[in-house]
Amino acid sequence: MILSRASRFRGKIKQHPEDFIVEEIAKNGFTLKKDAKVSCSDVNMHESKSGKFTVFVMQKQDWNTIQALKTLARKAGRGMRSTSFAGTKDRASASTQLCSIFGATAERISSTHVKDIKINGAWQSDIGIEMGELLGNRFTVTVRDTDATAERINEIAKGLDGLFPNYFGEQRFGYRANNADIGLHIMRGDFERAVIAFLTDTTNERNLDSIEARERLAKELDFGPALGYFPSYLKYERTLLEYLAKYPTDYANALRRLPRQLSLMFVHSVEDLIFNKVVDGRVGDVGIKAGDLFCDADAYGFPDISTVRRAQEPAEKGFLVGNIIGYDSKELNETETHILEGMSLTKEMFKINSMPELGCKGNHRAMFAPFVGFSGSVSGSDALLSFSLPSGSYATVLLDEFVQ
Repeated sequence: MILSRASRFRGKIKQHPEDFIVEEIAKNGFTLKKDAKVSCSDVNMHESKSGKFTVFVMQKQDWNTIQALKTLARKAGRGMRSTSFAGTKDRASASTQLCSIFGATAERISSTHVKDIKINGAWQSDIGIEMGELLGNRFTVTVRDTDATAERINEIAKGLDGLFPNYFGEQRFGYRANNADIGLHIMRGDFERAVIAFLTDTTNERNLDSIEARERLAKELDFGPALGYFPSYLKYERTLLEYLAKYPTDYANALRRLPRQLSLMFVHSVEDLIFNKVVDGRVGDVGIKAGDLFCDADAYGFPDISTVRRAQEPAEKGFLVGNIIGYDSKELNETETHILEGMSLTKEMFKINSMPELGCKGNHRAMFAPFVGFSGSVSGSDALLSFSLPSGSYATVLLDEFVQ
């Protein structure tokens, strides 16, 4: 059962990086604990002295994953393309995660000193780490200035009955909340509107220099002069402006100047928006019905998406599953079809024929995710919540069920 949010308590999260501890859970169920040394055998890997990869456990705070790895790679004389990681971790956290670098030695990585980054273990390997190569994450969250009691925390947890709506978190939609709008323009082949939205939208923008620059460009639409007043920290925006100053109407290739992962995020956010709308329609109705997609639990109690199938009868045991819609999605349900039609989209539009490198085949995702190993306590004006979530589920979304 999903409770009314009226039962939530007051509080503040992410006031300090150490208030939001994220410890990755490796594929074999081993948790990469903060400040704890890790060996290859702990995560069921084999060390190879002649291996071309260094696999390591990175502990960081006040860094996002990409920035931290880019810095470590540079100090090891390698480029960002030599790095890989299992999952991304936010800047506003103290986190541990499994990573790898090609062409750097374990000794070199272990001895690298960077402020607020620690290496909790490193070894040579014949294979690197791949995206998604994790089971989930263990969270320890401090909620500041709260009126919570232990009784209320446990009452909410009990009411959720181990499940919460598995929404994509707001970070997927960008701090200006316009990723999906840009993605829709791309899918419709309107690259001009996509670029202009990326450059000029001021929604949720807080920096006055950024607001003034974006508003001026929206009024003048003159890309060359904009290079003189766009702040230097808007690096991706300036990348587009440099190209458009030379080729003012070539919006498609201007977008191609952005990292592919960033442009993909715009299209993925359209998928995510549709999925969130589908979940909205099932809140309060989490039971599996005949015809629903569902999957089994893995050994850790998390959804095993590799087992997705169609329920033949009601009350099947497992996790209710929805489509992350892409051009290869099969058998959309009535709700998914209705949402697509309401957005004037078809699943084939995710192929993006005019920019196929951004095409999205589609996938599956549990509509309601489990949280396991939950505990909650209160000390003075602070509450401490601990829980584990499957890979890809958002702690901030679960915390929305507790904290207002």
